[in-house]
Amino acid sequence: MNDIAVRPARHGELDAVAELRWRWVLENDGTPVTTRGDFVRRFRTWAAENAASHRCLVLVRGEVVIGMAWLAVTRRVPTPGALDRASGDVQCVYVVPEERDTGLGGRLIDAVLELARELGLERVTVHSSPRAVPAYARRGFTASPRLLQAGVARPGSPATVRT
Repeated sequence: MNDIAVRPARHGELDAVAELRWRWVLENDGTPVTTRGDFVRRFRTWAAENAASHRCLVLVRGEVVIGMAWLAVTRRVPTPGALDRASGDVQCVYVVPEERDTGLGGRLIDAVLELARELGLERVTVHSSPRAVPAYARRGFTASPRLLQAGVARPGSPATVRT
C-alpha cells in the first residue's frame, strides 16, 4: 500500500471525482436525472463554486483516483466565548468496490478528521450507511441524542435521493 496516498484533490482530478460520484449513485440503484457528461460538467462547476466550504480529499494509487471524501465546513454563530466557530460534515466517502475492505476507507476518514483538526473545527458529523458505521465508531464518532434532523424536501424531488 505504499503506492497509495490520501491528499487534497487537484483541479485536474475533479472529473475523476465526479465519475466516482456517478458510480456511487449507480451502485445504490439511483436513477440519474442527466447524462454522465452533463453531470461531470455540472459537478466540476459545483466544486469550483463551493471550494471555500467543501474540501475534497482523494485516495490515489499512483495517479489513479480510487476514492474520495468531502469535508463540508459550516461557519457557526459566534458566542461571547468563541467569536470564530465552525463545524464540519463528512460527505461522500467512497472507495471503488475492488479496493474495499482493505482499510482505505478508514484512511480517508482519518485524513478528513486531521483536516478538521487543522481547520480548528468544533465538531464533525456524518450521515453514514449502516455498513460504514463501525469504521466511523472506531475513529471516535458516537451517536448523539442532541443531533436531530428533519427532512424538508418535497417528496419525489431530487433532494430526497439518499446520499
